[in-house]
Amino acid sequence: MATVVALHAHPDDEVLLTGGTLARLADEGHRVVIVVACDGVVRADATGPALRSRLDELRASACVLGAARVEHLGYADTGHGPELSADPPGRTRFGNVSVGEAAGKLADLLRAEHADLLLSYDPRGGYGHRDHVRVHHVGARAAELTGVRVLEATLPREPVVRVFHVLRVLRLVRRYDPEVIATSYSPRSAITHRLDVRRYAARKRAALAAHRSQTHGTGRAAPLFRALAALPSPIFGLLLGREWFVDPAGNPTRTTSDNLPG
Repeated sequence: MATVVALHAHPDDEVLLTGGTLARLADEGHRVVIVVACDGVVRADATGPALRSRLDELRASACVLGAARVEHLGYADTGHGPELSADPPGRTRFGNVSVGEAAGKLADLLRAEHADLLLSYDPRGGYGHRDHVRVHHVGARAAELTGVRVLEATLPREPVVRVFHVLRVLRLVRRYDPEVIATSYSPRSAITHRLDVRRYAARKRAALAAHRSQTHGTGRAAPLFRALAALPSPIFGLLLGREWFVDPAGNPTRTTSDNLPG
């Protein structure tokens, strides 16, 4: 049995990109550890309860997925705009910390856990969010420091472009630039691992629903999150029942694998 550490940027990212994979790994007897870099809060004036709520939701989600441990690297969200670059009182934004410092924290955890596999993000950070891009660099550096094998969570770019066009027409997403989406995630030819996790659709949906501040909030992605959490499990599984990874050391032209721990 292996120990798999999944590094994510924010609470709820663990569900959207790897929720089915983590549930499957836990059911197969592997030790699953979820690490988030950020606390999920952008506001500089957030108080204790607001800071705790997103991490409490993460712990509830991790429990649904079967994770054995949840850790926060200790950073605040960086946000999207330049006006959010300054650190809030008593908190350091992830984008303002050096890659070396954050990677050192992650490397310590990987060693303490005797990790066999690290799940991180592709070089684009998916759709280009600065915290997601930073996760890629921190994960890659921590893997270098420890020698732990790394796989990068991603999506196949070609269907993502089509799906986002539909979501924009339905006004379920507004924030993302079509030109950014056109170069997001990874082309199908680069993907080395494609996992069928439809068996875990109900658990993945329940883990998403645990992030109540996102599914019942007023954020820009809230309509999409609410729509996903309300779907029947079979339909949720059709839409989100496969998850994809790139092995940065692998041959992208080979047939994709449906297995992660080596």
